[in-house]
Amino acid sequence: MARYIVKRIILAILTVFIIAALTFFLMHAVPGGPFNREKALSEATIKSLNERYNLDKPLPTQFLLYVKELMRGDFGVSLKNGREISEIFRESFPISCKLGLMAIAVALLIGTFLGSLAALMRNRLPDRIIIFLTTLFTSIPSFILATFLLLIFCILLGWVDVWSADSQNYILPVIALAAYPMAYTTRLAKTSMLDALSQDYIRTAKAKGVKKGAIIFKHALRNSLIPIITYAGPQIAYIITGSMVVETVFTIGGIGSKFVSAINNRDYTLIMATTIFLAVLMVTATLICDIVYKVVDPRIKYE
Repeated sequence: MARYIVKRIILAILTVFIIAALTFFLMHAVPGGPFNREKALSEATIKSLNERYNLDKPLPTQFLLYVKELMRGDFGVSLKNGREISEIFRESFPISCKLGLMAIAVALLIGTFLGSLAALMRNRLPDRIIIFLTTLFTSIPSFILATFLLLIFCILLGWVDVWSADSQNYILPVIALAAYPMAYTTRLAKTSMLDALSQDYIRTAKAKGVKKGAIIFKHALRNSLIPIITYAGPQIAYIITGSMVVETVFTIGGIGSKFVSAINNRDYTLIMATTIFLAVLMVTATLICDIVYKVVDPRIKYE
């Protein structure tokens, strides 16, 4: 187990490095630069800024300098406003984290419950209703759902305040973020539960007279959680960093909206920092889920 974890950590570091390298060189392959759109700046000023941020050096040199600073824990400063990126993260990440944790909790809890219910009520009315709703939510893009929720409940009905510095209402953003993963989790839970209920040990438990509730919750549900855990790992990391579309629609100042702004402004350092931050969360969440497998199913062996 310990050897497996060490191998995964080394692989995670290598993965993050490859993602950072690809992002860096692809980002610089796009024509233009962070200061080209600033019409008020003279050519001399732009040249001076490029020299200040090492943008005048060859790309391999720029990348090595960036990695060197990154290994010292320095994400650099935003090329557009000069703020420390670590400061931007301290300001925006708690918002995205709170929003993401609420959304993933709703998605996993409700999705697991609905999927299990659909499996137990297979081919009956509750199952058909649940399948219809999951198909609907997986078909609607998140920006359409977010816009619809904003229009109906904020503007037309006025039941929920629009997101602002004074009114941070998480209800609608959480629904918009949780809809797709909840629908997908429901399908996973139903398929896994049906597979678990068809296993020999379930039939043996029934033959021994074990109560139905114990069969469902102690045996079938526990074994049906493994595919859900597989999906939850990267999904948690993605949602916590903030959905770019949902945060943009609701004007939420989380990491997602900062990332969109950085792309539009060609803010290289902020793009790199956000990408690396997301990659680290992804590989960490995946590693944690792999370890949780052992807790959920002791039969799993690591080599």
